[in-house]
Amino acid sequence: MKKKGPAFAKTIAKARSLRREMTPAEERLWAALRDRQLGGLKFRRQHPYAQFVLDFFCAERLLAVELDGGIHAAPAVAAHDAARAEFLTQRGVQVLRFTNAEVENNLPHVLRRILAAAPSPLSRCASPSGEGAGGEG
Repeated sequence: MKKKGPAFAKTIAKARSLRREMTPAEERLWAALRDRQLGGLKFRRQHPYAQFVLDFFCAERLLAVELDGGIHAAPAVAAHDAARAEFLTQRGVQVLRFTNAEVENNLPHVLRRILAAAPSPLSRCASPSGEGAGGEG
């Protein structure tokens, strides 16, 4: 991440503003993600990352969850979303995108997909013998 400076301060201010003005879909998903309710994963909402603000971010698993309203279907916005996803992917961040309608109409499916995309850090560190580093045994 870039060092703090005027651009970073602007991103933080934008994140704070977005936290106060969450969409109904964001509020619904946040209610399901907050306080480690989903698989013990700690999510942050409207999290500054470089020059972007991620809707939801799990730093431990490098997982970003983005919600898209109808505006994201516009070609220019879709192109911006793709470039942003590429930027994040190059830094090891996995990006999941859902429409607001998916969250509103089928939240359990959205939550299952988020869990499936967030492999345990122990699974990345497991030895060939199956013994994970620091795991419960």
